[in-house]
Formats: sequence, C-alpha cells, structure tokens
Amino acid sequence: MSGSYLEASARNRILGLLDPGSFVEFLGPTARVTSPHLPELDMPVAFDDGVAVGEGKIGGRTVLIAAQEGKFMGGAVGEVHGAKLTGLLERAIDIKPAAVLLLFDTGGVRLQEANAGLIAVGEIQRAVLAARHAGVPVIALVGGRNGCYGGTSIVARTCDWIIGSEEGRLSISGPEVIETVEGAEEFDSQDRALVWRTMGVKHRRLIGDIDRVVADDIDAFRAAAQDYFGKSRPLTLDALNAEQEFLASRLKRFEDCRDAREIWARLGVNESGRVPDLDPEQFENLASSCAVRRP
Repeated sequence: MSGSYLEASARNRILGLLDPGSFVEFLGPTARVTSPHLPELDMPVAFDDGVAVGEGKIGGRTVLIAAQEGKFMGGAVGEVHGAKLTGLLERAIDIKPAAVLLLFDTGGVRLQEANAGLIAVGEIQRAVLAARHAGVPVIALVGGRNGCYGGTSIVARTCDWIIGSEEGRLSISGPEVIETVEGAEEFDSQDRALVWRTMGVKHRRLIGDIDRVVADDIDAFRAAAQDYFGKSRPLTLDALNAEQEFLASRLKRFEDCRDAREIWARLGVNESGRVPDLDPEQFENLASSCAVRRP
C-alpha cells in the first residue's frame, strides 16, 4: 500500500508495510488492556494504550512489528504500552523472525505515568539488546509527526538499523525542552529550519546516527526495511568499544561547530545550505560519499 507514511495511522502503517492479510495483532483494542494510571488522573485511556503490536510477513518472511499511535498522548510510553513492546521483543527470541520492526512516533516517556514509564523504557531497551544478542535484527522506523524523542530515542539508537524519512526527527531532548532550559537565544523551538537541521533525519544520517533516508512513502519504508532482514550488527564488547571510540572521535571532530551547516561543510558537502532541498535519492547519493560512518 503506497501513500504517505507521515499521514497514516499506526495500524495503517503496519498494514501498508506487511503483505496483505498477514497481520495478526496481539492485545488489540478488543482486549481492552488499558493504563491503570490514567483513570486515577481523570484522563482518557486507549484500548490498545497507544501502540499496536503483532506478527506478519513482508515479502513472505515472518516479522514482528510494533507501531506507536502518535495521536494518543503523543505516542508516549506508559506501563502497558511499554510492556507490549517488551513482550513483542521477547517473542522474537523464541520464534527468530527475519526482523523486528519498531515504528517510533513519540515524544518519549508518558509523564503522567512517571516512574512506571521510565521503567518501561528501560525494559524495552534491555529487550532490544536481548533480541539482537539472539541474532534477530531490530529495525527502527522514524517518520511520524512526533519524531522520536526522550528515552525512546535511546532505544532507537540501540537498534541494529534506523530508517527515516525527511519528516522524521531523532533527539534525546525536544526543541521546547532545550529552549526552556537554555533559553530561546540558545535554541529557538519556533525556528523549524533550525529544528530539522539539528534533529532531522538528514542531519542524523550525515553524522552517522541513521542508516537510510527514504521518501515519505510506506512502500519506500517497506523496501528499505527488507534490505536489513537477517542482518545483525555485532553485539560484543569489541563492538561497544568501537561505538564509544566513534562517538568520541565525532565529538572531537565537530565540537567547535555551532550549527549543523558548519558540520556539513566540514564533511565536504558543497553548498551545504542546499541539503534540506535535496530529494531522498539525491540526498542518499550525497550521504554515501561524505556521511560519517557508524561502526
């Protein structure tokens, strides 16, 4: 099913990615497993707690898949939401699918659930690493309206692969959080160009945080995801040390840069100001020649 990934709901993203008729949902809305915390705050619940999880096929190969519904509490992770994601990843260890696809569309932890949400994110991250250790590739997809922020950005970064569209963003702290703490003179959250060139997928691709940028199209995400089926990054002490060395080297290389455009120029991008105008194919051609390479 082609169409905008950005505009689609969580379940439509899943149905568009999977082979027709192959999706089997676990703990769907009819199960009515809802947050135990929100009613105590007189807040509405969602019968799926804002995330759809299940099993299906892509190109005939079995995958596990989860999609956050960004329209419910900004896709934020609470206790039940997190438990569904953790359970899905634990199932991957048992059935060894071609991959686990995590469709992030979230501002991070659900503040209304405080510690329960934080614990949930920690459990998700541990489950991601356990699935990877078992040899199951975990692929993050980032292209929703809420981006991928907070604790879930850490989870995404621990996945084997990250695929995003230009509309996506990836950052530990959101624009409003930075502005509140540091002031608008440090980071103006209303400056959309600044936000996207700092936290957007294109910038993250150029500095080695994201593996592929695709068009805002469900079919494009589907095609890109299949390229990583059955392919895991090593999860060893040597790999961890290499990742740490990569991050330290990157920080040293760009620590005096005050804007993403300075980083792009240092990477050898000619006319760095044109980066936001490049379509995905043009951008990927550029990135293949100058992007920082993740270990």
